[in-house]
Amino acid sequence: MKHLLILVFALLSWTGMAQEKYDVIVYGGTPGGVIAAAAAGREGAKVLLIEQTNHVGGLNTSGIGTAESEHMIEETISGLPLEFYQRMSKFYGKDKVEFYFESHVAEKTFNDLLSEAGVKVLYGGFVQKVNKKGNAIQSIKLTDGKDFTAKVFLDCTYEGDLMSRSGVSYTWGRESKQQYGESYAGVRFMDEPIEASPYDDSGKLLPGFVERSTLTEGQADKRVMNYNFRVVMSTLDNRVPFPKPEQYNPDRFVLLKRLLKNKPETKFRDLIDLYKWNYPTGKFETNNKQKSVISLGHFGGNVDYPDADYAAQKAIYEDHKNWTLGFLYFLANDPSVPKALHDEVNQYGLTADEFKDNGHFPYYLYVREARRMKGALIQTQKDILETRAKPDAIALGSHWIDSHHVQRVAVSKTHFVNEGRIWHTTAAPYEFSYRTLTPKASECTNLLVPVCLSVSHVAFCSARVESTWMQLGNSAGIAAAMAAKQQKTVQAIDVKALQARLKEKGVIISIDAQVWNDKETRKK
Repeated sequence: MKHLLILVFALLSWTGMAQEKYDVIVYGGTPGGVIAAAAAGREGAKVLLIEQTNHVGGLNTSGIGTAESEHMIEETISGLPLEFYQRMSKFYGKDKVEFYFESHVAEKTFNDLLSEAGVKVLYGGFVQKVNKKGNAIQSIKLTDGKDFTAKVFLDCTYEGDLMSRSGVSYTWGRESKQQYGESYAGVRFMDEPIEASPYDDSGKLLPGFVERSTLTEGQADKRVMNYNFRVVMSTLDNRVPFPKPEQYNPDRFVLLKRLLKNKPETKFRDLIDLYKWNYPTGKFETNNKQKSVISLGHFGGNVDYPDADYAAQKAIYEDHKNWTLGFLYFLANDPSVPKALHDEVNQYGLTADEFKDNGHFPYYLYVREARRMKGALIQTQKDILETRAKPDAIALGSHWIDSHHVQRVAVSKTHFVNEGRIWHTTAAPYEFSYRTLTPKASECTNLLVPVCLSVSHVAFCSARVESTWMQLGNSAGIAAAMAAKQQKTVQAIDVKALQARLKEKGVIISIDAQVWNDKETRKK
């Protein structure tokens, strides 16, 4: 009887929640989504945040423990995002703001911001259908049947799943050099060939490789940067041994086996990037190593991901997880691994105090790039490097134009090349136009998209870091609250009034502002 009453109460609670109307619904609890929801809540809006996993924070609570400040102008970080980093710095006992943190600390900080702003959070929610009246979203239905209504919606997912179901134009992949006149666009061969055969013993091309003859420099395609998990590792006594994945197949790592046979002196750091940051002793953030013969990046595994349905996305997620754990398990256990490397790898393991309810494995796959909106304005390479000022500026960007490799290309029987890398300093900050967040008014009038925003692939390669997405989310959240309160479309709000409000909230929106270069003032 007790359990029945609990079930009835829960159903009634959910029914009540589903019937509630919100001023703002934020879909996607990525860092940009959390900041957007908290910003809107602080403006007095009634906000619901719908997160697809059981944890908010996206990659900042799934292994990325930095604001990427080594490759951007950290003084441009302002407003609520800066407060996020300040709070964590205080947690670590730092007098001045620093930009390094552990995933579980970031999650606590995000949850504190949401709670304080009065934001309701729904976990495990996936949009199935978007109901529109004219060009405005009236409500969204989730895959579990729940319906939610709001005046304004924000899509803050890495995939743009709400945007894609809202009748808004979008794209993915790379434009050609000619489309926007971008020198860094399209297929790019900038790296030296790697000596390793891309063919199996029968002469068949290995999975994940393409032939050089199929590609032309600068051509457009529908491929995106490779994905990987940002595993957090430890060398301490509380480390967890690398587990054997459910679908372990050592034959997937033929390149690794060949490498270790030819170069038995290979070290663990030759295969993956290990970042110490200022983590506690013995804890490391990891990443795909760009120029390694083989690493954490699962080349070819993400080709269908950007526009996939949920079932296909989940299958690709699981495939990447099996690749990652299989790669680590192979290094730790396969008899072909040289003893010195075997012993070195087994000094490491998964970190026991992270991702405790997920086998100490990150919740989120690092989806570096998926869909991009084709909105009211599309910013490109020129807007980053030349015409950097915008009359309707609402946030600053400054991260280098950084594309990880997109694909592996066989250039001979004995060599391949990693293709698609971009690595170009921006040197100075640039401004994001408010129109990069808004769809065309003819397509949707109450949706903002601060993560899969309206930029080219090249421009996205600068915008695509969490600290910048938080800046965009902060501005989008305040804009959404303004549109909801004034009952205006997102395209019709007074941008000058929005800019004034952003400045009141400590947001730096101008490349001419002196404050972003005043380090001592910002770090207090």
